[in-house]
Amino acid sequence: MSFTGIPIAALDFYEDLENDNSKSFWTAHKSIYEESVRAPMLALATAVEGEFGKPKMFRPYRDVRFSKDKTPYKTHQGMWFGESSRYVHVGAPGLFVAGGYWQSSSEQIARYRRAVDDDVAGPALERAIAAVRKAKLEISGDQVTRVPSGYDREHARADLLRYRTLTCGREFGAPEWLATPRAKSEIVKAWRAMAPLISWLDTHVGRD
Repeated sequence: MSFTGIPIAALDFYEDLENDNSKSFWTAHKSIYEESVRAPMLALATAVEGEFGKPKMFRPYRDVRFSKDKTPYKTHQGMWFGESSRYVHVGAPGLFVAGGYWQSSSEQIARYRRAVDDDVAGPALERAIAAVRKAKLEISGDQVTRVPSGYDREHARADLLRYRTLTCGREFGAPEWLATPRAKSEIVKAWRAMAPLISWLDTHVGRD
């Protein structure tokens, strides 16, 4: 199956699921999930894996064992391209694409902070972030409230030092091209624009 876009029926399915997150709803509408969500996402994976690697399609079922929220189904379908640190999902609000490091070990965080503090690597990260923002991507990540101990509170890159993880992404919503083959081009364009940040992370933080 070639990728022809993500049908609006996928967004409608998740909007309805948000209103009725039950096994009975899922069972009655599973064919819509298979045809309008899962199949297009698998087709997208095949279309882009040559550049971004083979992805992991996340299960639609939530792990509720340790959660107060016992609703059984996720309200979006995500796909993670581990080789290139890219991500995409579709839900009721539409399309979301992202990239970067969502989880970091203590060793990775230490390497990240040393690089931010460095007189060469630190400014390189600032340039990478500027390039990503110019491409209309938003920077995000897990941050601590204060500059970590061992670093000057008045550091020129104090805000960057507070990050524990660093990602970038864009909420596309539901543009007219979402249900057309152009969706692949727009996703790939956004993923390529993330390259400066992800390249910096790969070089200075590395994947454990």
